[in-house]
Amino acid sequence: MTPEPCALTLVAAIDALSRGALSCTALTRSLLDRIDATDANVQAWAWLDRDRALASARALDARRAPGGSSMLEGVPIGVKDIIATAGMATQMGSPIYAGAIPSDDAECVARLLRAGGMVLGKTVTTEFAFIQPGKTRNPWRAACTPGGSSSGSAAAVALGQVPAAIGTQTNGSVIRPAAYCGIVGFKPGRDRLPLAGVYRFSPTIDTLGVFARTVADCALLAAVLAGEHAIAPPAQASGRSPVLAFVPEFPWVATSNEERDALDAATDVLRAAGAHVTVLALPASCGDAPVQHRRITLYEAARELGALQDRERGRMSAKLNAALDEGRTIGDAAYADALVRRAEIAAALTDGLAGFDAMLTPPAPGPAPEDLTQTGDPACCTLWSLAGFPALTLPIALAPNGLPLGMQLAAPALREKGLLAAAAWCERRLPFRGLV
Repeated sequence: MTPEPCALTLVAAIDALSRGALSCTALTRSLLDRIDATDANVQAWAWLDRDRALASARALDARRAPGGSSMLEGVPIGVKDIIATAGMATQMGSPIYAGAIPSDDAECVARLLRAGGMVLGKTVTTEFAFIQPGKTRNPWRAACTPGGSSSGSAAAVALGQVPAAIGTQTNGSVIRPAAYCGIVGFKPGRDRLPLAGVYRFSPTIDTLGVFARTVADCALLAAVLAGEHAIAPPAQASGRSPVLAFVPEFPWVATSNEERDALDAATDVLRAAGAHVTVLALPASCGDAPVQHRRITLYEAARELGALQDRERGRMSAKLNAALDEGRTIGDAAYADALVRRAEIAAALTDGLAGFDAMLTPPAPGPAPEDLTQTGDPACCTLWSLAGFPALTLPIALAPNGLPLGMQLAAPALREKGLLAAAAWCERRLPFRGLV
């Protein structure tokens, strides 16, 4: 039976469009119908104009030359609402920017459009991509958080409302919501994807990332955003068995029994399939990573948002105000020391991963919490965000309560291609049935 267009993966949709078996208009209409059918309890979208989306799709169909091809072939993509989109509201998850419409696209959006894609709409973000939740609920269970800050991007992809979406990560804002929503999330290394036109919370740490339902889809979208040859997606899952360092738990956060059991079962499957999995402990020098990450991010956030806070404190959440107030108390010397420690931690991790394709860790302490006042603990992502390393999460199991659990893979800087190849190899041996 032929699947509905909204159920197609990014790669499958591109193939159908390139063969002429599907039009951009038909795909867009299917995605919009899917949103109408599934979004009432999830609320993944901050801005969506059905008529504009269909008009854009018809224009793309009219421009597509017979036999021509582009990387994205007119596929609609979701864009996090801290990323500037010309003519579309970019509201930062804050009443301060309600209805604000930029005149220019962010560079990542410009690259998306040049590759033949289109922006379906803007996905919900937490307030200024920090920790105050937006309206989005978990697509598996509406009483649970979808994670954050890229909550809408993860939820929309999980429901098949869009085949792929763009988000950002400062701590765990791509990896954690992807794990909670049962999809693939990929955060390339620092500066591998362009951040011009993207709101910045912490310029040293912030990273653009992508969401999709397969590793191949994430690799393709990341390659489009990175530019030619910057992140070359593997043509297919590598035939070579990966060599993985397994860290079952981070010393600064407790991992739930459900997550530990899922990772143990996954590593058993991978070993049986030929992967070389070695249990390791993190280098001792990484133990203060959460402290250094917090110092850098809050110091920089206070610098980036300080003037706005002075004017608009009353329209910022208590959580954001408290974080910015803390950032103002961090002195220049402490910040400079944290930057030094960041470089030392990255060097220690690079040395520790010599001879391994990737390090395998939990992406979150457990399944999504049943609490809509929070976005979950990002501590399983902190190390890779601080070091600026690429990381990816795969859905691997359902917890006893029916919520997804994931497996995170990370690699040293500039090793995205090897990370993606290892992840694709693992994905083939760890099948997961999502919501679509």
